[in-house]
Amino acid sequence: MAARVSGNVKIRPRPASDDVEPLQQAVEYFTTVKERTPSNGNLHLDTIEGIAFERGLPPDVIESLLDVVMSARLVDRFNTRLIKCLIPASVVPECAVTNAISWMCTRKPSINVQVLFIRWLLTVFDLLDSKKQLHSLYGIIFFYLQNDKLCPYICHLLYLLTKKENVKRFRVKKLIDLQAKMGMQSNLMALILLYKIHAPEFVCLTCPRRLKNLQVSRSFWKKAIEKVQNNGYRQLSGTPELVNITEPPMRKRKKKMHRELIPVVSSAPHLTELSGSLMQSKSFPLEQLATFSQLLDNFDRIEFPAQMGSLLRSPLLLHYINWVKDDTAFLRLDFWLAQTLQEEFADCNGDSLQKEKEFIEFLNIIIRTQEFLQEGFSCCEDFAFKSLSLYDSSWCSSQILALLTRISPSTDVISFYFDPLMKLFFTSSIYFKCSVIESLTSLLMKWLTWHSVCVADLDRQSPNVLQSPQNVSLSGLVNSVSELVEFTARISVVALHMEAYSSLLLHFILNFYETVSDMYLKYSLPLVILPPAGIIYPALLSLESVSLNQLCHIMYRYRTNLTALKSLDLSTNVQIGLKVNRKTFQQYNAFMKTAVSCLWTSRNFEQDIHPMGIGIEYNLLEQTKVPDSLSSFTLVNHPALMGHAINFTQKGWPNGKKRLHAIQGKIWNWYVKYLYNQGLDGLKHFLESCIHAVSTSEH
Repeated sequence: MAARVSGNVKIRPRPASDDVEPLQQAVEYFTTVKERTPSNGNLHLDTIEGIAFERGLPPDVIESLLDVVMSARLVDRFNTRLIKCLIPASVVPECAVTNAISWMCTRKPSINVQVLFIRWLLTVFDLLDSKKQLHSLYGIIFFYLQNDKLCPYICHLLYLLTKKENVKRFRVKKLIDLQAKMGMQSNLMALILLYKIHAPEFVCLTCPRRLKNLQVSRSFWKKAIEKVQNNGYRQLSGTPELVNITEPPMRKRKKKMHRELIPVVSSAPHLTELSGSLMQSKSFPLEQLATFSQLLDNFDRIEFPAQMGSLLRSPLLLHYINWVKDDTAFLRLDFWLAQTLQEEFADCNGDSLQKEKEFIEFLNIIIRTQEFLQEGFSCCEDFAFKSLSLYDSSWCSSQILALLTRISPSTDVISFYFDPLMKLFFTSSIYFKCSVIESLTSLLMKWLTWHSVCVADLDRQSPNVLQSPQNVSLSGLVNSVSELVEFTARISVVALHMEAYSSLLLHFILNFYETVSDMYLKYSLPLVILPPAGIIYPALLSLESVSLNQLCHIMYRYRTNLTALKSLDLSTNVQIGLKVNRKTFQQYNAFMKTAVSCLWTSRNFEQDIHPMGIGIEYNLLEQTKVPDSLSSFTLVNHPALMGHAINFTQKGWPNGKKRLHAIQGKIWNWYVKYLYNQGLDGLKHFLESCIHAVSTSEH
């Protein structure tokens, strides 16, 4: 297939510009010049470069110059300079790209020019006015995978073009052969993974659990295109679809960042040019999509925009992508985010205040999008990992921790995220420590929610094939949750010691264990992990009634979950992979006895045999000369409850005839009911469920 070289160039006049005539003369020179002309055209080339980098080139000029470059009538030095100055002022005509690919088939352009062309095409991919003809050349583009220099960029281009109908067995075989030859190349593996998503029955290759994003070298066209299109935003094109007519004119400086990074929602330009015959178009113009009713009425006529990043602007299109579950569209959006994060903010480390404000706003948009879609982007996982490894806790900490709550469970989650996070955790303030614990709590809840959704399918398929929404097996999710809980326990114990057992930090830690204590009954995960002694005892001896009540609620939920697990028969335990053994029950009973001994029976120092517990021999207690030391942590004398006890006696006996030591017998029962009425529901449930069991076992 060969390309036809056009001899005449028709350039649409732009009367508002004085550069039209020089540009037209320069383009006519290159389109009519003879083959292999030496360096006689420097002046014309300088003219084109000056206009291109100042305000961009119109579509017809791009088409003509690209045809000149790919026809190889000029020496490579000219071809390289020409293709580098192909800066579109608005859109790129698809016919220019298809003609260039046809020239590649003639083998006229050198391999370096071909590589440069594909790199340019990847940069302007979202600016193409259409992709229908480009999709029809999928097989020809796929052929160029065999070229080692072109292969990484062709993989990237195919990654953007691939639809389900493009996935064929012979192409899968070719990709697997290339993978065996070239190894674990990220671009190639990403394309194989996309094929596996579309047709898992064709791809038997096991893709790595953690796949890096496509590695794209920074494009020198990108900055030039942004500069041209942002400086003269109204001159982006002569078509109205690239102008956000609904955006208010006020607060332009604040909106500037969005215009630079997030494209305006627009249909492909070839659709809006047919504004006079919109009824004949099968696609609904996205510029007219303003209400949810319009989305429902035109659901089958909606097409994703050429610039996938513009979805971040439109909640309606986010509804659409969430409903249709188009894996290709989601991957394209994910890749657009990866490119933007890499190229725009790779060097942003807090040195520039304006850059940091823009970055925070952009990250907030990503976070809101992830929460809306209830799904994380893989590029954000990589970015969170790099941020934890390179930056300190004062730089975009809230945003980085929010991204951390959307990472997927995997076997290497500890080494990738938790190890660098631990270094930041121990070297930061108590407020950052609380934020980290809160983020880990949110991450755990998301993992458990994913699992609880999957458990609904247990009746329809075997548990051995059950997969989470993140494509993680049941056993893999259980292992990831175990690692997360154990990691949080380790850093929490050390942090409490470092921060002098701060009540604020203890509150966030206990919030985490409220989720852990209810993993089986609330989320159907067959796993029970008890808090370490370094958390239970500080909470049990806390000076705050809130912490004590929270601990009692946690211990009550542990008891309820363990009781439910114990009632399952042996076959059920094996079926669901139950990870609770006899030692877990023994540990819980020991903690439960200690708590009841402190709060109720005044035997706290006698029965606690835990190595880190509060058990003290009686002769040592006598040497302390503390009066009535055995009852120091009862419901009456406990430091966290003493205020309630004093208030109880003052309200019941205003004349002061009754003191704290008089709260016993019938008055003790009144006092317990008084505590229950103070909102200490955790204390109530724990005592009512455990006291009878303890007294029965003692008898």
